[in-house]
Amino acid sequence: MTLDVAMEDGLKCVKIEQREEDEENNESSILIPGLPNHLAHLCLSNLHPSLLYGICKSWRRLIYTTSFPHFYCLYVVCSRSRAYNNSTNTASTSSSIIKQYTDREQNSIEFFCFDPISSKWSKLPNPPSSDPPIRILRHHPSFISRSLSIQSLTVAERMVLIAATTHKFLPAIERPLGFNPLCNEWFFGPPLAAPRRWCGSSSVNGNVYVASGMGSTYHSDVARSLEKWDVNEKAHEKWKWEKLAGLKDGKFSREFVDAIGYRGKLCMVNNKGHAAKESAVYDIAKDEWKEMPEGMLGGWNGPAAAAASTTTTINDESHDEMYVVDEIKGSLSKYVPEIDQWEELIESCDDLKGAEQISVGGGRVCAICDDGRLIVVVDVAAKPANVIGVVSTPPEMEAIALHILPRINADKLPQSRRF
Repeated sequence: MTLDVAMEDGLKCVKIEQREEDEENNESSILIPGLPNHLAHLCLSNLHPSLLYGICKSWRRLIYTTSFPHFYCLYVVCSRSRAYNNSTNTASTSSSIIKQYTDREQNSIEFFCFDPISSKWSKLPNPPSSDPPIRILRHHPSFISRSLSIQSLTVAERMVLIAATTHKFLPAIERPLGFNPLCNEWFFGPPLAAPRRWCGSSSVNGNVYVASGMGSTYHSDVARSLEKWDVNEKAHEKWKWEKLAGLKDGKFSREFVDAIGYRGKLCMVNNKGHAAKESAVYDIAKDEWKEMPEGMLGGWNGPAAAAASTTTTINDESHDEMYVVDEIKGSLSKYVPEIDQWEELIESCDDLKGAEQISVGGGRVCAICDDGRLIVVVDVAAKPANVIGVVSTPPEMEAIALHILPRINADKLPQSRRF
């Protein structure tokens, strides 16, 4: 066979394969045979995506398009598990152990998304480089039993990292680092006048609030400060931090602070569990600090979170309902402001014991448990509330923080990762 004939036969094969592929794509783009796609789309949009996912490629592809109603996924901030770090640590001296450990941990934070429809984990794109580079430490070999806090929040359907610590025990984040799932992109917020750690941070109505904290050293002005960033401002060049009424003292700068945006207020406590706590409530409308109601503080016995009522949409940031998990009993309670008491929804659950952090949205309370290896999902829209699933975190990873956000549109994914 001559070279020309061989090339001609090769081109014929390519054309046949291309035609078959085009026919397959055309067939897979038809949603319901005999029905125009725009009408089929109206019919299918009324069904839960879990019913459509396993039927065919065209329905699966439809679920992840911008025109299909959003469903929500779990976005998780993770670090290498302590068991993994211990197993890979083979140095012979304490100084070399610390050096190898901190070198390995400098880029230890990773970000994952769990799709509840496909039940699959996927890794988010790497954050952009910055100057100076972000170096975050979760575990330090000199403090084996202690985890360094990494603080993040959900605002305007975005995930934002606010505060963390470097291996030199300095603030790791000079400006917020955020991820927007709707466009599958990272972004930076406005630089903080005083980068900090151990602060209180939360969001209300599209605004990020950061209170107290400590920089490279303790400073009373930082420890008493409260600042606001309006994320809804569309002109990013106008993003800035606005100073608000400060705290009366710096007691919240000593440790990680739990801060919850709830009904137009910022509620803060400086200690989880049953230990004695310092508390404060900031009234956003009046720009003033108040005492926390006695009942609210008394039942704040573990990780807490707030979200819109289950009768409203998930992105309504009025935060009508506040929940807390008692990390000792494994109980789940909802705060009732009218009587200043906590209503117990689940009396005790072994899966919830030792809960470290929770997130709320879409009628679900999701809790990080078992030293970050498991995520427990509770349906609080059901009567009675009940555990509906337990999800293992990605291999060799421990979860630090949870965020309930819209799924990433398939159109924004690389070709190799599209469904």
